[in-house]
Amino acid sequence: AAKEFGADLARFYVERIPADSGANEKKFAAKTKEVLDKMALRVAQFKESNTLNTYKKAQLGNAFKWALRDAGYDTAYIDRLTSWLVTRL
Repeated sequence: AAKEFGADLARFYVERIPADSGANEKKFAAKTKEVLDKMALRVAQFKESNTLNTYKKAQLGNAFKWALRDAGYDTAYIDRLTSWLVTRL
């Protein structure tokens, strides 16, 4: 369930903020904040219904990271997003 949720979160992010989005920085920041707020809510709901030990958290983060990598995001950006996600778990 953790792996599936991690991949689902990455798909959610990719659908809303494509890797090649050419928006200006102000619009990009506003859109990203909105999407991350929605993701934080989904993460909180997932945490309520699932117990996550260290191994499951790592699986979730890894699935999220690799799905974003496959979508073509920059490695440093992926690391920041994954770090953001793991701190909320």
